[in-house]
Amino acid sequence: MTAETFCHSGPTARASAGGRGIRARRTIAVATAIAVASSQLPAMPARAQEKDAAQALPIIRDAEIEQLLRDYTRPVLRAAGLAQRNIRVVILNDRTFNAFVIDAKRIFVNAGALMDAETPNQIIGVLAHETGHIAGGHLSKLRNELANAQTAAILAMLLGVGAVAATATSRGNVGGNPMAAIAGPQSMIMRSLLAYQRAQEEQADRAGVNFLTQTGQSAKGMYDTFKRFADQQLFASQHVDPYVQSHPMATERIAALAEVARSNPYWDKKDPPELQQRHDMVRAKLFGYLDQPDTLVRRYPLSNTSLPARYARAISSYRHSDLRAALGQIDSLIQAQPNNPYFYELKGQALVESGRGREAIAPLRYAIAHAPDPTLIHVLLGQALIEANDPALVAEAVSNLRQALASDQEIPDAYDHLAIAYGRKGDFADADLASAQAAFNRGNLPTARQLASRAKGEFAIGSPGWVKADDIASFKPPQQRRLFQ
Repeated sequence: MTAETFCHSGPTARASAGGRGIRARRTIAVATAIAVASSQLPAMPARAQEKDAAQALPIIRDAEIEQLLRDYTRPVLRAAGLAQRNIRVVILNDRTFNAFVIDAKRIFVNAGALMDAETPNQIIGVLAHETGHIAGGHLSKLRNELANAQTAAILAMLLGVGAVAATATSRGNVGGNPMAAIAGPQSMIMRSLLAYQRAQEEQADRAGVNFLTQTGQSAKGMYDTFKRFADQQLFASQHVDPYVQSHPMATERIAALAEVARSNPYWDKKDPPELQQRHDMVRAKLFGYLDQPDTLVRRYPLSNTSLPARYARAISSYRHSDLRAALGQIDSLIQAQPNNPYFYELKGQALVESGRGREAIAPLRYAIAHAPDPTLIHVLLGQALIEANDPALVAEAVSNLRQALASDQEIPDAYDHLAIAYGRKGDFADADLASAQAAFNRGNLPTARQLASRAKGEFAIGSPGWVKADDIASFKPPQQRRLFQ
């Protein structure tokens, strides 16, 4: 594992230390913001922080997993009227079962959700619920509610202070609890906000079931998932005030969901076998990358000769032990499914990461020719071509890397490799610009500005490269707008 990735076009994780909490202050309004943020939104100030927050998350990139999630969400987004929004599903390197949205462009899903979901329908149900939040405009509405709550909290505090002052004037002192007049209205505001968000969760449940029904899919997986959460929460929630919860209480939510989910006419419909197979393969891939070998062998013992088990063990072998054994296992997978592009991708990746870039070129070229979306595989091939250390292959490396970035401009590794390729061609202006873009995508603004400023001096003024470098050199982060001060 490098500082940036644990796989390249296979699962790559981008992690950086980002602030995850808001420092509590004295007013109840801040407590409200924290309660609401921790339940659905990352604990960050507001819209101005959304991109920075996404950069701070440990993101996994993988061609096979992302393609499966696109196939899962495509019909749901179409049913929700969001097919033209270019909404992405982003995978986080987190083993807990969770999914959330922080804007109208991305659904974040923890790797743990994929690993724990035994059927496609279970994770599709979660995605349908999160789509319900986006389709319902819940994020923008919640921000409005938060802004209204801020105003109401300030007024409540002022009125409370006024009431305390009036009492002090009339009585000559402050009797009883002087803060009760302040805390009372603010507590009511917090309860009102949380009740509003509980309603949003219930609406997202109902919307999710509706999308599943429109697309001819069962709501059973969605119900089963939330039922499992309800069972886990049941004991913990026995002595919790339901009016200070941001999500509906488990028993209430599951009862409401059961009613609407069982009305779904496709309740007993099973996932297609080929989709279940793809789902099992993706789960095995994640376990192969994220589990330690001793844990993986208990999950997929040698007696398990299924394709997912062999996939997981091949990945674990190349990650943790003998490359020769791993290549033999990967070749066995290719023999079983000669047209599976992700087996060729895995072979290429294992070779690249073992310093055998030239040998990785052929399998990666095959993977690109057969993968539905080879964007991330183009990056890996670009790296292999560079590591072959052959001047005749540099132009092909540049072509692959630029093709990947034309599809997805947020791949820092692609800019890193592109900078090396340009440097080998003697194109130092483009090399500096690519390095600046890599730093910018990682959120390292000082380095990005420094490199971009140097690149500006190497480009002709007004040229496309100069304009891009100037955009980075002059970039200023958006002003942090806090809902609560």
